[in-house]
Amino acid sequence: MPVRKSRRLPPPSGVLVLVMASTGLVVVDLTIVAVGLPLIAGDVAGGASAESVVVTYMVAMGTLTQVVGSLSDRWGRRPLFLAGIAVFTLASLAATVAPSLLWLNVARVLQGAGAAVIMVNAIPLLSGRYTGEERNLAIGAWGSFATAAGLLAPTLGGLLVDSLGWRAVFAVNLPLGAAVWLLAVRVLPRSPATSPAGRTDWLGSLLLMCGLGTATLVMLRPDGAPWSGQDTTALLIAPAALAAFMVVQFRVPAPTLDLRMFGRPAFSGAMLAIFLSRVLTIGGSVHLVLYFSDGLGLSPTGAGLLMTPIFVAQLVMGMVGSKLLSHWAPGLVIGSGYALKGVGLAALALLITPDTAWWALLVPLLAWGAGGGIAGAPVMAVAVRVTAPERVGMVAGTVSTLASLGAGVGTAALGMVFALQGGQGGQGGQGGHGGQAVTDGVRAVLGASAALSVVAVLVTLALIDPRRVPRPDRSEAPVS
Repeated sequence: MPVRKSRRLPPPSGVLVLVMASTGLVVVDLTIVAVGLPLIAGDVAGGASAESVVVTYMVAMGTLTQVVGSLSDRWGRRPLFLAGIAVFTLASLAATVAPSLLWLNVARVLQGAGAAVIMVNAIPLLSGRYTGEERNLAIGAWGSFATAAGLLAPTLGGLLVDSLGWRAVFAVNLPLGAAVWLLAVRVLPRSPATSPAGRTDWLGSLLLMCGLGTATLVMLRPDGAPWSGQDTTALLIAPAALAAFMVVQFRVPAPTLDLRMFGRPAFSGAMLAIFLSRVLTIGGSVHLVLYFSDGLGLSPTGAGLLMTPIFVAQLVMGMVGSKLLSHWAPGLVIGSGYALKGVGLAALALLITPDTAWWALLVPLLAWGAGGGIAGAPVMAVAVRVTAPERVGMVAGTVSTLASLGAGVGTAALGMVFALQGGQGGQGGQGGHGGQAVTDGVRAVLGASAALSVVAVLVTLALIDPRRVPRPDRSEAPVS
């Protein structure tokens, strides 16, 4: 009788390439579609606004991340990851041939669902193939690549739309998605589920999706849109559903979100830091671009190029932060990153005027990006390190959910700060009254963001104490 050869585990580099490639698909699709919105509006929306094409993707992704993260612990990484890539790719095909806006929005919901599965499995897959310092570096490389993909997306979208039309931004996912799926089949091991046995928490999952979905819809309301009855209803449903979800989590044996994890100070500190970082980063960057265009009078291309130092510095320093985590206390590394980020934001708030030379902003922009890079990857590594191995998918879902909520809260809350300081009065043009109004509003936003950076530093130093975070062990087993 022939002896059946055991399947060798793939080299860790194959898993890293897989995670980077699949994450690139998801991150690029967050922004690449925005470039083609005017053409989409004229083609399938009858001239009406096509912003829903962006919103539906973000709502679906933000709503499902926690649920699918917990399911990946229960059902196993490989089957869920393969299903996520398949759904994302097939939904991209549906979007490519969409004859109407309704069809396109349904396809975008399915794309968002597939994207949620892909994103929440990134950290668990890396944790399952790397240990100790190598795990920190892998997570840092993944985060840096995701940042670079986000930087590339608008340029890639512009080239595709200008040369091939708006459908090309979806069609490009088809060969890439197929290649990623085949790579996943080859490199992902058939590992068992890690979560303890028990019934799936369907009630909790439904309540969480309801609460997060309605909350995300409220946060993604267009600026200046009149408040509607639907908005009021969503504002009432969201906290009620989330409160009911928390009650259910204490009553079921296998919860979607184990709230006891937040009893670990280091875990709570990492989650708060991730949330605050997204609040100040997304809200600050959105309004800084507005200052570049309406305050300094730069073209859209010029405004985009002036944001490049942030992303380049974050890309480079992300690997540095991961390396420092092996030598310094985690709280000190992360706190230093947020402190540097706060310094950059405060310097920008002091420097910007309608007459500021663009080159004078380069050093603060680099400080902002470098601080974010130093802090970003270590925060995720700490969250994984202080959590039980069977909860890694759940942790990844929590990270993604809080990051999405932070982005929405930052955009909404700092948008209010901008409006209260008269920023809505901007009319474009360098040096005019409109430019001064925009500058005043953006200075207030950057000042508030710098203050939030101080809060993030204090939270990090207080909660992510070295005594509460085990040091990486080179001999430890991978987290499956």
